[in-house]
Amino acid sequence: MPQTGTQIAVTAQEKPRVGLFVTCLVDLFRPSVGLAAARLIEEAGCRVEVPMAQACCGQPAFASGDTADARSAAETAIAAFEDFDHVVAPSGACAGMLRNQYPTLFRGDPAWETRAKDFAAKVHELTSFLVDISGVKAVAAARDATATYHDACSGFGELGVKDPPRALLASVKGLKLVEMRDADACCGFGGAVCAKYPDLSKAKADQKARAISASGADLLIAGDLGCLMKIAGKLKREGSAIEVRHVAEVLAGMNDDPPIGGRRAGPARDAPTESAA
Repeated sequence: MPQTGTQIAVTAQEKPRVGLFVTCLVDLFRPSVGLAAARLIEEAGCRVEVPMAQACCGQPAFASGDTADARSAAETAIAAFEDFDHVVAPSGACAGMLRNQYPTLFRGDPAWETRAKDFAAKVHELTSFLVDISGVKAVAAARDATATYHDACSGFGELGVKDPPRALLASVKGLKLVEMRDADACCGFGGAVCAKYPDLSKAKADQKARAISASGADLLIAGDLGCLMKIAGKLKREGSAIEVRHVAEVLAGMNDDPPIGGRRAGPARDAPTESAA
């Protein structure tokens, strides 16, 4: 685009075209996370589309050794998102699968190896995309709370995402961010781990809940819905008043929905009346 003394508006065709990989958990349990992610990406100057053909990333099958089903899921995802400039997921677990494991699934396959590598190269976790790719420095959201951030195993351990969510949360007006002990320790969800190894999962959840409570925070934030559901369930069973939300919701200022694990207030019901004798 030529540079002149007058600012030239960027047309829709010139904006990066981003495919939002919604994730299964967001689709089924917390659609507000997907809406918040779309808002943030649009505010970063991109066009956002949600391909209807997308399905599971294949991580559950891959982690269970079911390579055939994992490859099938990968082929669906690659075909659905192949034409986009970027693919963004509000989940480190799904982004890690798309970015790091798809190339291994098709290694040596002449029909898919290059397609998988090209696809993986444009996959990003949401906060990393906003900060590292789109150059977002701050958001316009406000939230009066003391928050602590949980670094999910996949987002931090597999993708190295640590600074971007904290940098963006630091710009939320009224939000005080404090670090919990062992912020990157597993919460106990771990995909199928919570089902296959319940005792280990419970021990990890207990450890995480203690660290969150000790931080003094009244709001727990993370970037993976699986972790958030696990932690929210643990805190709720303990009777904790700590609120649990996805980082996308906080950054987008979308706090109207009940927190994860919370209950939406229903309409008032009339008191029952006695039947006429």
